[in-house]
Amino acid sequence: MSEKTMNLTLKVWRQEGPHVKGRFETYAAENISPDMSFLEMLDVVNTRLEQAGEEPIAFDSDCREGICGTCGAVVNGRAHGPLSATTLCQVHMRHFNDGDTIVIEPFRAEAFPIVKDLVVDRSALDRIISAGGYISVRTGEAPEAHAVPVSKRAAEEAMDAAACIGCGACVAACPNASASLFTAAKIIQLAKLPQGNIERRRRAIAMIQQMDKEGFGSCSKHYQCEAACPKGIKVSFITAMKSEYFKALVSKD
Repeated sequence: MSEKTMNLTLKVWRQEGPHVKGRFETYAAENISPDMSFLEMLDVVNTRLEQAGEEPIAFDSDCREGICGTCGAVVNGRAHGPLSATTLCQVHMRHFNDGDTIVIEPFRAEAFPIVKDLVVDRSALDRIISAGGYISVRTGEAPEAHAVPVSKRAAEEAMDAAACIGCGACVAACPNASASLFTAAKIIQLAKLPQGNIERRRRAIAMIQQMDKEGFGSCSKHYQCEAACPKGIKVSFITAMKSEYFKALVSKD
C-alpha cells in the first residue's frame, strides 16, 4: 500500500534582489509526504523547478535541527509557521491539510533587507552582538565547578536567555520590527553571571545604541515577539534590559 501523500498550492514571494520589485508566484507541491519537514518540501519543489529549467526558490537553512537560527520565513502570516516554540525546519507537513494553500514570505523589517526570495540579510543582529555581546575582561583559566558562587535563580535566568538562537522571528513578528527581545536576551544572558557583571553597564548602553542605529523599531509590548520565538524567550527580559540600561545611564562607573 502506497504512502498517503498531499497536494498543496504554494504562493511564494520571489524577488531577484534587494532593489528589484518582488511578487508572489504560485507553485504546485504535489505528492508531498506528510512526514517531510517544511524545508524538505521546498527542496522537492526546487528539484522539480530545476528539472523544468526554472529558477529554484532561495531560502536559508543550515542545521535543520532547530538550533542554528538560520532558517526562517513567514508562513501563512506567522514567523516560522503554525507551531509554537518550533523553528521552520522542524515544522512537518502533517500539520497542514491536503489541498491547502500556503503563503510563504520573507521576514519583513527595514533592518532585514531582502537578499533574494525568502533570504534576508540579518547581519544587523550580528552587529548588535559585536557592539558588546561578549566578555572582554580576562577571566583566567576555567575555574573548578562551583568555585564561583552563582545563585540558582541567576543561573536559570542566564540559561533561559542563552536559549536565543538569533533567528530574527521576534523582529518579523513585531508590528514595530523591534529587536528588543533578541537584544535583551543577549544582554541579560551575560549580566546574570559573575564574568559578565564587570562590563554590564557599558554592554547595555552599547548594544541598545547599536540596535537603534540599525533601524529597528521600539518595543510597545505587543508580546508578538514572545509568541513567535521558537525558544520561548520571555518578554520579561525586555523589562530587565531596560532596567540595565537606565542603571547604566545614571551610573558613575
